[in-house]
Amino acid sequence: MKTIKRFLKPYKKSFFLFGPRGSGKSTWLKQVYPTAYFIDLLQMDIYQRYLATPSHMQKLVEGNTSKKTFIIDEIQRVPQLLSEVHYLIEKHKDTQFILTGSSARKLKREGIDMLAGRAVVYNFHPFLAMELGSSFSLPEALQHGMLPVVWDSIDPARTLSSYAGVYLREEVMQEGLVRNLEVFSRFLESISFSQGSQVNLTNIARELGKDRSSIENYVSILEDLLLCVRLPVFSKKAKRHLTLHRKFYYFDAGVYRELRPKGPLDTPNDIDGIALETLVLQQLRAWISYKNIKIDIYFWRTKGGSEVDFILYGENFFVAIEVKNSQHFSSKDFNGLKAFSKDYPEAQLIMLYRGNEQYKENNIMVLPVEKFLCDMSIL
Repeated sequence: MKTIKRFLKPYKKSFFLFGPRGSGKSTWLKQVYPTAYFIDLLQMDIYQRYLATPSHMQKLVEGNTSKKTFIIDEIQRVPQLLSEVHYLIEKHKDTQFILTGSSARKLKREGIDMLAGRAVVYNFHPFLAMELGSSFSLPEALQHGMLPVVWDSIDPARTLSSYAGVYLREEVMQEGLVRNLEVFSRFLESISFSQGSQVNLTNIARELGKDRSSIENYVSILEDLLLCVRLPVFSKKAKRHLTLHRKFYYFDAGVYRELRPKGPLDTPNDIDGIALETLVLQQLRAWISYKNIKIDIYFWRTKGGSEVDFILYGENFFVAIEVKNSQHFSSKDFNGLKAFSKDYPEAQLIMLYRGNEQYKENNIMVLPVEKFLCDMSIL
């Protein structure tokens, strides 16, 4: 993998770094902290050693006093190590500990002390278009997503298929999160039809022959493994009756596309439009995370059917974004933003589309989506 400057800035104190598997956490850390002592808990012999004797961590640190940074990769595999790291942070105040993870579920489930605030938490994401620069390709991003492990592969399609078909199931199986892996695999496909939509868990439960609580647990598993996000409806000072259910998205456009079953009745636009919406969301989430600003992402939908894809809301920040997977659109395509603007005239309005021209339609800024993704400074 060639060196690509990620937008997350190095930190000098101890920290957690959470992100989906394959998002490039380990690669970035090895580039930024080349002299660090790296402990890879995915290696079976290392995993078994620390699982059996977490206190070995103290001996390792005290036996390598020349090392000032220790990286523990996939900390959720041996959460008992957190107590050891807590002790070592207090004892060796000039030593930095970096703990990565692709799941917070086991840490939360076992009630492990998350270092009592002694380590901040950062999140890592698939590539940003701005990180790739001239190497970014919108068609490629829509087809295969932005995971570094896929983007840098000589065979992205096969790597993505392996990631979606093997890794997602193995990750769940390794953590012992579900009893019936076959049903969970069917769930991964079933919920893909709800990408970018409000999820009807009762219907999915009926389809899979499970109770609703089991399906709710499956969704929670995806959230804890950082594999999906659910957007709440924007309801601050609401002036209309709004829908209440959250919208569901897999975290990466390529992963969604791979998990979404396809057949003769599916048109390319059925999938391409949601893939583009997913790509915009994942880029917004990464940009907000790396900028370290307090902005929450919502969607807006009234019971009358008016909808806006994304609402970004924070202190001195209020933006409504609609995404259209077309080069041309009619005046009715602006209806959602216009309705939102009537209720919230303070909001900045943006329409993203597949065309090439940038212009303003009344108070709505119309932008080529590729230009927006490659330079999000307009926000």
